[in-house]
Amino acid sequence: MSGRGGSVLLVALATTASLVASAPALVDVALPPPPPAPVAPSPTPLTADELTARTLPVVVTIDASAGWTGMTGTGIVITPDGTVVTNHHVVSGATDISAVSGADGLIYDAEVLGYDRERDLAVLRLGTASDLPAAAIAEDLPPVGSRVTAFGNSQGGGVVVATPGTIVEFDRNVVVRDATDGSRHRLTGMIRTDAPIRPGDSGGPLVDEYGTVVGINTAGAVQRNIDTSPDTTPEAYAVPITEAITVVEQVRTGVSEGSVHVGPTPRLGASVTTARKDGQDLGAEVLWVSYDSPAYHAGLDAGDVVVSFDGERVSSTGELEERLLRHRPGDVVSIEWTTENDERRSADIVLEVGPAR
Repeated sequence: MSGRGGSVLLVALATTASLVASAPALVDVALPPPPPAPVAPSPTPLTADELTARTLPVVVTIDASAGWTGMTGTGIVITPDGTVVTNHHVVSGATDISAVSGADGLIYDAEVLGYDRERDLAVLRLGTASDLPAAAIAEDLPPVGSRVTAFGNSQGGGVVVATPGTIVEFDRNVVVRDATDGSRHRLTGMIRTDAPIRPGDSGGPLVDEYGTVVGINTAGAVQRNIDTSPDTTPEAYAVPITEAITVVEQVRTGVSEGSVHVGPTPRLGASVTTARKDGQDLGAEVLWVSYDSPAYHAGLDAGDVVVSFDGERVSSTGELEERLLRHRPGDVVSIEWTTENDERRSADIVLEVGPAR
């Protein structure tokens, strides 16, 4: 292209020179293409102090309580008006949630806007927040071997601690144990790191070496077995930030769909477990009923087995939870159950407001 452009330029100049004596003329001149734009240099990795200075303002420490019990964790500010993403297990069952901002040190009351129990994610809103710094979110995840740092309210002390590590693996499926009640949950598509996260770090940011959030710290070993070599690489897991943003966007639509529940959580007021016989799931067996709850007013009692909810069959605790979370407090739904004497009963109930579950 440049050689052809040079030839045209020479011809054009010669033609112009030969016409000077007779008459002026306008000549189109083909110029060579502009040089390519300079390539922007790769960003320089931040020092540990720079990384901490950039990350702390977008972190909140969370206290979630229900009566005499409580949970501490961490959250990430997504928008300046106080949208925060954290782990579902940090706020599950909580009736009172507050958060302390790393940017201004203020304590905010927090409201649960929605959550996804399957992906262990919850979206909160800080009551009166405004103009908070928001986290930089990665559009693409860094490759295996990249350096990362986990930030969190380690051990629930209210002080955010930075723990460096590397990305070990992507797309891991793991079964984790909840440190509060011992329950087990299966998490899929996780980022595995060797940054040893601890209780209290849950919901905090996993950032790359430029301060961009790539994941949400979710699970890690509390302690090694006594027989484990001290040189054993720690295992910790984070939800990819791309998954978290998907849930945030779903919550913003205001519509519950799939495993994402949006808005206040409806409450039945009964603790249940899956009833089984001869290897088959028969329904949701009632363990206890809260006084003055919808279940109490319907006449449910310990030992009863819920077999239908809102006109749909219920064969397990999971199915009852799924059907319940499709609704909102104030909805009127029908419920059917069998008693210990095999009597079948039914009632219409009005769902109440309850904590996130």
